[in-house]
Amino acid sequence: MGLTVGEKIPSVELAAIRNGQVENVNSSDLLGKGKVVLFAVPGAFTPTCSDYHLPGFVIRSEDLLAKGVDLIACISVNDPFVMTAWAASQGIDDQVVMLADGNGDFTKAANLELDGRGFGIGLRSQRYAAILEDGIVKSIDIEPGGGLTVSSAESVLAKL
Repeated sequence: MGLTVGEKIPSVELAAIRNGQVENVNSSDLLGKGKVVLFAVPGAFTPTCSDYHLPGFVIRSEDLLAKGVDLIACISVNDPFVMTAWAASQGIDDQVVMLADGNGDFTKAANLELDGRGFGIGLRSQRYAAILEDGIVKSIDIEPGGGLTVSSAESVLAKL
């Protein structure tokens, strides 16, 4: 079972991409203050992630912030170069902080790995969305299959 309600998020090193710049950050430092919406995608540039999941959070970012969210972050088991290129291709400015979990350390520590070897993509993250308050999981919804039913921006908005 993965990260659960009431648990503190893992503390690991990630690369954050903000406005096209890469900076190394600790997950607890970045995600552990205030109300944070964290969503994970199996991979940058993949169809559902690029066409629906990430764009949904960008489009609804003002609505999420109006509900008291301090930070919206997207995490993926990709390197910072891929995440930077993906952010640029999606026109991400500062609406969503893109997090590169290059070695899958956060994903493994959260026990939210996806074995994508059958698809030729190796270790990835399950698709999920979580609401965090001061680093504690208040809500987490992990997609049960390949679609986008419980981890969309609309689903998160309904929980806030």
